Amino acid sequence: MPRGERPLEANGGPLLDFAAKLRKVREEAGSPTYRDLARRAHYSIATLSGAASGRQLPTLAVTLAYVRACGGDEGEWERIWRRTAAECAANAASNPDQARDSTSPPYVGLAPFQQSDADTFFGRENLTSRLVEHLKRNRFLVLFGASGSGKSSVLRAGVLPKFAGTPALVLTPGAHPLEECAIQLAARAHVSPGTLHAELAAEPRTLHRAVRQILAGSSTPADELLVVVDQFEEVFTLCRSAEERDAFLAALLHATRTPDSSCRVALAVRSDFYTHCTRLPALVEALVDAHVPVGPMTTDELRAAIVRPATRAGLTVEGALLAALTADAHGRPGALPLLSHALLETWHRRRGNALTLAAFQAAGGFEGALAQTAEAFHAGLSDTQQTITRRLFVRLIALGEGTEDTKRRVPRHELDDTPAADTVLVLEQATKARLLTVDRDHVEITHEALIRCWPRLGGWLSENRDQLRLHRALTEATAVWQSLDRDPDTVYRGVRLAAVRDLPKDALTSRERAFLDASERAEQAEALHARHRVRRRRRLVAALVVLLVCAVAAVGFAVRTQRTVTAQRNHALALKAVENSVALRTRDSSLAAQLALAAHQVESNQATRNGLLSVLPRTLARHVRAMAVTLDGRTLATAHDDAGLRLWDLTDPHRPDHLGTHHDHNKDAIAMAFSPRGNTLIAVGRDRAIRLWNVTDCRNPRLLSTTRTHHADIVFSVAVSPDGQTAATGSYDDTIRLWNVSNPARPRLLNELTGHSLNVKPVAFSPDGTTLASGSDDRSVRLWDVTDPRHAPTIAVLKGHDNFVDALAYSRDGRTLLSGSDDHTAYLWDVSDPRHHRRLGRLEGHTDVIPSAEFTPDGRMVVTAALDGTVRLWAATNRSRPVERASVAALSGGLAAVLPLSAHGTIVTLSNDQAVEIWNTDPTRALAHACAHVRAPISRAQWSRHFPGLDYHPPCADRT
Repeated sequence: MPRGERPLEANGGPLLDFAAKLRKVREEAGSPTYRDLARRAHYSIATLSGAASGRQLPTLAVTLAYVRACGGDEGEWERIWRRTAAECAANAASNPDQARDSTSPPYVGLAPFQQSDADTFFGRENLTSRLVEHLKRNRFLVLFGASGSGKSSVLRAGVLPKFAGTPALVLTPGAHPLEECAIQLAARAHVSPGTLHAELAAEPRTLHRAVRQILAGSSTPADELLVVVDQFEEVFTLCRSAEERDAFLAALLHATRTPDSSCRVALAVRSDFYTHCTRLPALVEALVDAHVPVGPMTTDELRAAIVRPATRAGLTVEGALLAALTADAHGRPGALPLLSHALLETWHRRRGNALTLAAFQAAGGFEGALAQTAEAFHAGLSDTQQTITRRLFVRLIALGEGTEDTKRRVPRHELDDTPAADTVLVLEQATKARLLTVDRDHVEITHEALIRCWPRLGGWLSENRDQLRLHRALTEATAVWQSLDRDPDTVYRGVRLAAVRDLPKDALTSRERAFLDASERAEQAEALHARHRVRRRRRLVAALVVLLVCAVAAVGFAVRTQRTVTAQRNHALALKAVENSVALRTRDSSLAAQLALAAHQVESNQATRNGLLSVLPRTLARHVRAMAVTLDGRTLATAHDDAGLRLWDLTDPHRPDHLGTHHDHNKDAIAMAFSPRGNTLIAVGRDRAIRLWNVTDCRNPRLLSTTRTHHADIVFSVAVSPDGQTAATGSYDDTIRLWNVSNPARPRLLNELTGHSLNVKPVAFSPDGTTLASGSDDRSVRLWDVTDPRHAPTIAVLKGHDNFVDALAYSRDGRTLLSGSDDHTAYLWDVSDPRHHRRLGRLEGHTDVIPSAEFTPDGRMVVTAALDGTVRLWAATNRSRPVERASVAALSGGLAAVLPLSAHGTIVTLSNDQAVEIWNTDPTRALAHACAHVRAPISRAQWSRHFPGLDYHPPCADRT
């Protein structure tokens, strides 16, 4: 029998409670022996039994291994371990017998090292030497590094001590860098800062003179002054004046470049502001020789930074802790403040003289230590104090514009002083937790690492950034207003005032509320004054206007009335003439053309232009079942109901040439398509067979093959791939079949594509031949990857139509797909990436089914034909917003197909009454050639009947 565990005392504190919970987990797992647990957890029996003994808190790793071996919830137990560790740490801190925290810690936490910390600053010896050598050779240094890489510390605790005997001036620019520089210099030179500030703004050489004055009046002899500008990025984040920024930089550069220079300057800049620096021409030139980067510490440097301060303080660092810290910090440029804070919190939880891994984990780990410190500070506040904390910390951060957020030094007078006791307490507690740095005049976040590592602060900043930006601008405007003795010209008005009205009033300081109140009063006063001024002007103008109106009203009214009546009459006559011209097209094309031309002369608008286009078609053939046009738009094939196949040369659409006829053709043809080179014609008919002709010699087309498709229902469409090797047929049996037609005499079935749930109607290959589009009565368009026709999966399903999909066409560049539908609309789709397609424009205007839609060869226009008997042309340069440009009306019972030809603006249509007609859709060309259709000029009687009240002016008077 295994020996039982020692009973635990009741109410024994957090350690015994923790041990009791561990034992309960083991009991719920069936009370396995520690020998069994050791095999599962890969820890010794003594380690696992000690974890549940209640004598000490086991490490997090041992705890999770114990729980894992017992089948417990590791996430829950990690939270239990951290809570217990925090309680143990709190108990230790409250124990009066432990006076260890009264000693000075060997680590500085989030704060940067100062010159007085040089004896505890380790790990940056190599970088310090490089910087010292650089400053001895050159008078200007720009140190670039990520936030948290140790720029401030290496300058203050590394470089400054190496220049012993050389006076140093350390400053941060703030919102007014020139003013801050003047204040610091004036304190050393014993002059007025106001006068010095004005001179710095006017003359860059002033800084050089001030430095020489300081050195001349110094009690200790010195030849040079070392100026360190820390957090130089504040000239971009806080300084709003480009002139002040340029003047500050010019003064620094001049002080280092003048032949008798007595100044050396070092700037520390966050690396994500490098591009901001390159926008300053003077600084770009200086960066060539002054730029030094700060990278992450090496492993040896990290060990020195961790171990040597502890050794100097008589402490030891546990090997496991050293390994964990170097692993966490290695290769991370901004890790140093997190490392220093984690070491400080581990020191607070040390066991005797040893810094242990357990103490480090109890502090929250590498990144959790800072968050745990911040959360502990926050949890110890009342609700009112927590609200003050949120407003305070948000106010101390400058929101990034394309860069990370940065800390912001805030003058103490900017903070609201109500309630005073709570604000003071929050500042004291945050300073004690080393989250804030407070001096006599300013408050700031100790390090920007807090912004990244405290989730609660990150949530505050991301909650409403636009509102925070407005609030920050309001704060700056309030400061300007206060500095100018509340000058009423500096208050908000108009849009800016409206924008800040929605800011929560309880988030504003008393000064900001006073600024807004002054802005409201100023705007109300201006509005009242404006109303009085407008009222006076109106009274003065009203008398003049009344006289003028009375004089002009009668004449103006008569002229406008006459013009309106004339315009309305002309408009009505033009529309009626257009309507009559379309009706007369088949009975008297000569009179129809002249009526359309005259209507266009009376009133030029979209309706009269469309009417002119509608009366000028050329009928090419009748009794046509199907048609196809070659890719170059020059050759037309027509399938007739007498089983004849006819080929036409349409190079000149005004003079079509019949090339040849083949009479062994299916009289019930449904669809036809040319191969890309135009040497092969493919057709399908109601007999469900696919026929291929050799049309290399268009005057003598030859039937090459007739092949049964084995579709179970009507074959509706056929398409040929751009390489001419593959054909696709779409059928009412809901399938698509792919055919190898590389040998036209013997087409071979390659694959049957299934996926549509209803009739498959149009099919179309993309110009690169890798994609096949198919439309269906299931209201969808499917895209198939036909790179390998034998394995052609669906890659996209396009949905958007409310009825059957009847027409499909690709643009020549293959980036856009056009679809027409029974729902009377057509859509443009972006299919440049078929798997991430999106719907672009919607073409609306037809009142019936759209069975045919095509792109013009240049891809700039779209042509649609509908059963409402109209062809519409759309400008589609902007695919998202197609615009109708023209419309032509046929007299048949609807149009079945439309195809663009090679000649500009020319199309060919097939109507439901089986007539093929050629149309010119260019209004300019139509006007130029319209009179060619006129046999005799319109008579006076005809003119009076169609244009009563208008002077006789026949449009084609020179025709006989």
